[in-house]
Amino acid sequence: MAEATLSSRNQAVIPSGVRKALGIKPGDKLLLVVRENHLIVMPKSKSFAKALKGIARAFIRRNIFKRNAIVGNKSGLDDLL
Repeated sequence: MAEATLSSRNQAVIPSGVRKALGIKPGDKLLLVVRENHLIVMPKSKSFAKALKGIARAFIRRNIFKRNAIVGNKSGLDDLL
C-alpha cells in the first residue's frame, strides 16, 4: 500500500511504484472516482474508441457465454472476438 500527502496547494504526489503499476507519466490524465469514503484513481484512456472496444468485448463475451449456457452451443466465440 502506498501513501501520499495532500499539500497546502491541494496537490498530491503519486508514488513512483503506483505510477509504474498504472503505467502513467507526467501529463497523463487521471480519473478520480469517489465511492462512499474511498477514492479510486485510474488512468484515463487516451482513446475513447479503445475504451469502448474493451467494454464491448466484455459485454459480447458475457452474453455469448449466457447464450451458450442456455442453448448448449460452444462454438462461434472465436469468430466473433
